Amino acid sequence: MEKNNNNIYPVFDKMLGRADKEALLGQHGLMVWFTGLSGSGKSTVAIALERELQRRGILCRLLDGDNIRTGINNNLGFSEEDRIENIRRIAEVSKLFVDTGIVTLAAFISPMRQMRQMAADIIGRDDFIEVYVSTPVEECERRDVKGLYARARKGEIKNFTGISAPFEAPENPALAIDTSRLSLQQSVEAVLQLILPKINKKRN
Repeated sequence: MEKNNNNIYPVFDKMLGRADKEALLGQHGLMVWFTGLSGSGKSTVAIALERELQRRGILCRLLDGDNIRTGINNNLGFSEEDRIENIRRIAEVSKLFVDTGIVTLAAFISPMRQMRQMAADIIGRDDFIEVYVSTPVEECERRDVKGLYARARKGEIKNFTGISAPFEAPENPALAIDTSRLSLQQSVEAVLQLILPKINKKRN
């Protein structure tokens, strides 16, 4: 009797599926991808959103440059190739979280549309919510306590997004928020209104 070798990864057939995980948690997995310039408020909004979701009993995971570039991606630099690989790895890890029913928040500049499209394709477009933090570069530069923009303007930092490297704004984001016009609470509320119906949390 011949063996069916079509499935070379048979372990996947034995693992519990996404529906099992979501039923256990009482929520649907989702990716909320924050994109915008350095200093736009991506991480600030994502951190506040994480706390609000936690308060509501929704399991979530926040990914940003600090916990990715010092860990799984600590071998990558800031060349175009490394930036693409950085986003690819983030998307693959995020897919694992989303498939486990976890609401996943990602706060990365991800300056090029092709990067964000790649992430959406990996994670799944039905689960991918793109939030554009559209704060103007002038405001981002004013907030810059690390002096990165000033160093970039002096040529001390090469390929700095918004100064010496381009940022391609999303053409059709699910949501755009300008943190120079909206308070932190208003920004978080805008995201919540968008994602809560998709998480569709149910309690018995």
